[in-house]
Amino acid sequence: MNVGPNVDLSALVKAYDIRGVVPDQLDEELARLFGAAFVETTGADAVVTGHDMRPSSPALAGAFARGAAGQGADVIEIGLCSTDELYFASGTLGRAGAMFTASHNPARYNGIKMCRAGAAPVGQDTGLRRIRALVESWAAGEPLPEPRSAPGSVTRRDLLGDYAAHLLSLVDVGAVRPLRIVVDAGNGMSGLTVPAVFRDVPVEIVPLYFELDGTFPHHEANPLDPANIVDLQRAVRESEADLGLAFDGDADRCFVVDERGEAVAPSAITALIATRLLADHPGSTVLHNLITSRTVPDVIREHGGTPVRTRVGHSFIKAEMTRTGAVFGGEHSAHYYFRDFWNADTGMLAALHVIAALGTQPEPMSQLVRRYQRYAASGEINSTVADQRTVITAVRELFTARPGVTADDLDGLTVTTADWWFNLRPSNTEPLLRLNVEATDTLTLNRVRDEVLAVVRR
Repeated sequence: MNVGPNVDLSALVKAYDIRGVVPDQLDEELARLFGAAFVETTGADAVVTGHDMRPSSPALAGAFARGAAGQGADVIEIGLCSTDELYFASGTLGRAGAMFTASHNPARYNGIKMCRAGAAPVGQDTGLRRIRALVESWAAGEPLPEPRSAPGSVTRRDLLGDYAAHLLSLVDVGAVRPLRIVVDAGNGMSGLTVPAVFRDVPVEIVPLYFELDGTFPHHEANPLDPANIVDLQRAVRESEADLGLAFDGDADRCFVVDERGEAVAPSAITALIATRLLADHPGSTVLHNLITSRTVPDVIREHGGTPVRTRVGHSFIKAEMTRTGAVFGGEHSAHYYFRDFWNADTGMLAALHVIAALGTQPEPMSQLVRRYQRYAASGEINSTVADQRTVITAVRELFTARPGVTADDLDGLTVTTADWWFNLRPSNTEPLLRLNVEATDTLTLNRVRDEVLAVVRR
């Protein structure tokens, strides 16, 4: 990109991370400035960095490390890793961290997920806004401040084995019955982490696309899109597997397919894991974002826990985990957060909990999760909208004029009745309005969905 006096990072710096097209929006010079700004903003004297398998990731991570070291921070590079391994490194080493990844986005994208020591989140209100302002000023020609100390060192360290051992210390998989599990790594980082973690899990793994390849030759590493789990569903059925797992590009999210090849809603997985952790930690708080199924707070209460509803997004949920002391949190997008993992999200730990739940009882996966699938849900429906604020206002006016309807603005617009609810919110990373609808039955679901979309897409 052309760094100069008119540099504008508004399209690059999102609500809780940095993400854009390489090199048009993000290049090595900007990565270096982000490294310097990260240290200047956080005051970190030590930083750990990691990166995914995208072709641009090693050079961007290296540039960030040089920027951080130039401002006096010692940098440990752990190299290829999943995002949750980077959080593990930040937590166990007590260092601030930066992970270079664009998660599930296509190959031309890259980005940075940043955290303070102990995997504490960095979002707009916890440092990202100031980081952006510093980078804009330096890119426009203002000099960087003098470092607080001599330039820091940059060293390498391999933490994959320690990461795997830590995860396995959190879930007892010793009594798991023999299971066959298909894992679709999507050419992403779980192709590295799954063999390390599952080496000591008593299951048979059928691997799909474990080769690390950030060009994603088979399908995009975004299992939230049904088109990207077709291969997994077919492989589960053909191999007569007990379970299918799909990870996104940086492997911080895990999606589940049952023995029939049917996708299991992340809300059902949230409820399943919540019951396990509430059994070990009675009376605890469990978080769920406002787009998860009503089943989730129902199940949390039924098992003696306290449900807390949150905004969407990892920086918001991690902050709420800290505030409430929650033992666990789940999102509709298959991010799962654990108190025992520095309140951070880890798809691999969620997968281990699913395996332990399935493998220590006789039912197939479809039967195990049936009790957590109580309502009809639309899934996320995306619409490209030029004037998002006007559309949301129109939807609000249409529905809130009716009796028995309530609305709130915790994150976008949520409209609720006794029989249905929907949420309409702008994407934090794309120019889209996202609609999620849930109802007591499919007929009601379809009616509400179509009525909202008629306004959104007119």
